[in-house]
Amino acid sequence: MSVANAPAVTISRDVVARMSALVGAKNCISNPSDLRTYECDGLTSFRVMPGLVVLPASTAEVVAVVKLAWENGLALVARGAGTGLSGGALPVPGCVVVALTRMKRILEVDLENGFLRVQPGVANLDVSKHLGPAGTYYAPDPSSQSVCTIGGNVSENSGGAHCLKYGFTSNHVLGARVVLADGTVVDLGGPALDAPGYDLTGIFVGSEGMLGIVTEVVLRMLRKPQATRTFFATFPSTDEAGNAVSSIIASGVVPAAIEMMDGLAMRAAVAATGVDWPDVGASLLMDVDGPLAEVEHTSRHSVELAREAGALEIRIPKDENERALMWKGRKSAFAAVGRISPNYIVQDGVIPRSTIAEVLHEVTELSKKAGLRVANVFHAGDGNLHPLVLYDARVPGQEKAAEELGGAILRLCLRLGGSITGEHGVGAEKVAYMGEMFTEADLETMQRVRCAFDPERRLNPGKVFPTPRLCGDLPGPYVPHPSELSGEATRG
Repeated sequence: MSVANAPAVTISRDVVARMSALVGAKNCISNPSDLRTYECDGLTSFRVMPGLVVLPASTAEVVAVVKLAWENGLALVARGAGTGLSGGALPVPGCVVVALTRMKRILEVDLENGFLRVQPGVANLDVSKHLGPAGTYYAPDPSSQSVCTIGGNVSENSGGAHCLKYGFTSNHVLGARVVLADGTVVDLGGPALDAPGYDLTGIFVGSEGMLGIVTEVVLRMLRKPQATRTFFATFPSTDEAGNAVSSIIASGVVPAAIEMMDGLAMRAAVAATGVDWPDVGASLLMDVDGPLAEVEHTSRHSVELAREAGALEIRIPKDENERALMWKGRKSAFAAVGRISPNYIVQDGVIPRSTIAEVLHEVTELSKKAGLRVANVFHAGDGNLHPLVLYDARVPGQEKAAEELGGAILRLCLRLGGSITGEHGVGAEKVAYMGEMFTEADLETMQRVRCAFDPERRLNPGKVFPTPRLCGDLPGPYVPHPSELSGEATRG
């Protein structure tokens, strides 16, 4: 994405003072040096200085903040922990960032009916920690689950390693309390499964902050499985590892998770975590869970298929600590790449499972042509590809080459019938590719849904849609919201 320097846009002292009165002076950030903390999310190469940051502590405070912003024509960008990787929480110049990290209470746990109600600032992993003593847990497990928040997970429809068997956030959100752009509070869905009427909860989950600001979420809890078996297998190359994945899934086994890493990603994980992994071409890390008898059978069968596919070595963890270390190595992969490259871009695309080997060969050729290394990490079972494009921003032209290589990989995913995102969202990064994945009619329909919730496009403007239209005048020319006329993102 081409970006230019963005001029600072200030919000009037009167509005700042009124916001301070609503949330408390220490929870209203207007000092430019403090605002820089919020100028980007996990996509750190794009940066925009917000006009103001407020940290409300309740639905009532969110309502008051939103109404004040509405009265003053200000755009709003909701933010959780800032771990997103597509620029979904990237501010627009002069906006109010509504940071929900103070809203971190677990409000209700109903074991009998299998749900709990939480505020959006609760960390993903803290939900399962809270439920653990009762023998239950929350299934979606993004790699950043120790810090990412439920509100951000809802916004991006986050997945994680175990989404193959258990599904994404959308499969585990029963309802949500949402503040609309004008301050109206609505309750979507609720504790009951499959509530009658339109599935507005399904529309809201994954809407990337453009339909409303979530202040409470009703989550589905699951019983912990009776048993879990894990194995770690190494292979000469990604070809054999990909064939193992295809064989295991084709045999009828539904793993809880099956993750692939290439040699470069493995070396990064070893450098970062000290896991005792050999220097080989690829690896698989797989979980099966469920009733003990079934798990023992499917695990043995999967190991046999991995050997038949050409596994060099198969390791079975001797205890839970060793299993946790294996998963630590995998979940640290993104951050670990910082040990072997000063800069990198984390991409997120989806391909048919059967094309893994073909795609990785093409990624290798694209990598050679660009003169850049690519470390590959997969949610292999569902074809969710996470290529990490490595570059050095100090070398003129490398950053641009890395962006172009990332785009070429996304186009490769589309050519083979896949998608430009599996779980990271479109955000600000992938706007340019939406028109290649969807038709003009598709994009118009999506925009109409957005306009039904937020007709003035106050919430997270400038995201997802490549050529958004003025609500109430579809089809027609794009008329920018005033917040979008103030400049563009700065390159970090």
